[in-house]
Amino acid sequence: MSFCEVNFDGLVGPTHNYAGLSFGNVASQTNANKVANPKQAALQGLEKMWQLAQLGLPQGVLAPNARPDLATLRALGFSGSDTQVINHAVKTAPQWLKACYSASSMWAANAATVSPSCDTQDGKLHITPANLTNKLHRAIEAKTTAKILAAVFNHEDYFVHHPPLPQHPVFGDEGAANYTRLADSYGHAGLALFVYGEDVNSAVKPTCFPARQTRQASEAIARSHGLAPAQTLFIQQNPAVIDQGVFHNDVIAIGNENVFLFHEQAFYQQPQVIEQIRAHYQGARPLHLIEVASAAVSIADAVKSYLFNSQLVSLPSGGMAIIAPSECQIVDGVEQYLSALCKASNPINEVIYLDLKQSMQNGGGPACLRLRVVMSDQELAAVNPRCMLDASLYQQLVAWVTRHYRDRLSEADLADPSLLQESQTALDELSQILALGSVYPFQQV
Repeated sequence: MSFCEVNFDGLVGPTHNYAGLSFGNVASQTNANKVANPKQAALQGLEKMWQLAQLGLPQGVLAPNARPDLATLRALGFSGSDTQVINHAVKTAPQWLKACYSASSMWAANAATVSPSCDTQDGKLHITPANLTNKLHRAIEAKTTAKILAAVFNHEDYFVHHPPLPQHPVFGDEGAANYTRLADSYGHAGLALFVYGEDVNSAVKPTCFPARQTRQASEAIARSHGLAPAQTLFIQQNPAVIDQGVFHNDVIAIGNENVFLFHEQAFYQQPQVIEQIRAHYQGARPLHLIEVASAAVSIADAVKSYLFNSQLVSLPSGGMAIIAPSECQIVDGVEQYLSALCKASNPINEVIYLDLKQSMQNGGGPACLRLRVVMSDQELAAVNPRCMLDASLYQQLVAWVTRHYRDRLSEADLADPSLLQESQTALDELSQILALGSVYPFQQV
């Protein structure tokens, strides 16, 4: 039985805009109220998917949530027709309207935590959608995201779907953005690294920005997925870097198979963390722990460039490649560091730069846009085939975006009721393209 890693990227939704909703995410807040280009954002995301597919890497597609979220607006007391709900909200509570219009489900690294079958007690692949309880615009995603994941991974012989954790701060869960798996190959039992920002029983926590992942949430997921305690580590983020804009672990560290790339300030009590990882890793291939010094890349430059929010992938031709945002080429020292890294003694031998400006300006790089899923050949064959990218689906989705998406969207445009109809029409067609069934609230069951 052979295994591979599949990237399931989130399609950027038709209402992509810059509302500055994510406190603690420097890019999101810095670019608040700029004019967005949803069409360009979606095409940039599709281009990334297609480039990885052309490298020979299996590539899947995750549909976006429906926006605006009228059910949430109605639950907040806005009533009448859909148009009346939007008109009332924009006049009296525009902050809630912006939250309900957010296209943040595009960042599929936060969609769920996935444990591969080679790590779990029952030998099945386990999926827990993230509750994203820290931010309203993200917390409202969990229900629809769970339906979309169930429509993609739709074979009960292979996939176990868990409900999101309770919507309570103690169990704040931000998904795979805080989860890394190290193994000497994809199909061998791996070491699960759950990185959390806060343990509710500890006083060690950030003071400026919120810690979005709790240890309690990570422990609950590890239990429900049936992970072996000996092969599971719970590691705390450095609170000082959370306060500098490192809101998820994937902004400061990234791992793939037997390589773990991380900043020297990434973790609380980092020397002990490194020793723990070395002691628990099992595998024939040596573990490469690559610590990036602050003298080479500062925290500020790591956040600005999203160096660590790159994708680290194993190439079919051998070795590994970093899929990096083009911002890494313009931030002082980052491109030089990556060039030197590829020449050093480790499996990384190539950097591929991509233009993801629309996503980057909202605070999400290449790694944010994808959910990583390690799968056997049989499991991959059991995935909804309409959600796996090939040349035909790529062309079909490019045409779909071109037909339905606006090329300009400002905060003022959220008051336009026609945007609701445009979004629903587009997503109804998308659900047919991807054979998702009735995953959206506005569709007839």
